[in-house]
Amino acid sequence: MGGAKTGPSPVDRARSGSKHHLIACGRGSPLTVGLTGGNRNDITQMIPLVDAIPPVRGRRGRPRHRPKRLYGDRAYHSREGRHELRRRSIQARIAAPKTPHGSGLGKQRWVVERTIAWLHQYRRLRVRYERRAEIHEAFLAIGCSLICLKLLPPDNAF
Repeated sequence: MGGAKTGPSPVDRARSGSKHHLIACGRGSPLTVGLTGGNRNDITQMIPLVDAIPPVRGRRGRPRHRPKRLYGDRAYHSREGRHELRRRSIQARIAAPKTPHGSGLGKQRWVVERTIAWLHQYRRLRVRYERRAEIHEAFLAIGCSLICLKLLPPDNAF
């Protein structure tokens, strides 16, 4: 492994690796996904992921481009990030660092953790074999599409 969007992992003896960043809706459908090197801070990817959310159709009227609330763990906490979310009219529900666990955010965040686990059930996404980042991002898109297909109700199946 090597190539673009890899970096030394802080938890795996500095072996090169990648990180998957994900924003999911309340049901667990992936709205947008990103790929970075293993050594990148999570906070650097929050705003680009929020900006990459496509319009979501549903009710009548103009499609929504942004979520109302964004839940995140301590890795996504920063003043600048909260300010940018506030500027986009998004309520930030992010745990503050150095606070005791049990903030109650886990009741909502488990949906994202489950979606990441669903993505990592595909071996090509759990272990990155490709050198080229474009190929791995294509596999990420296929994995997200398969998750969305599984979440469709049975009467809408093809």
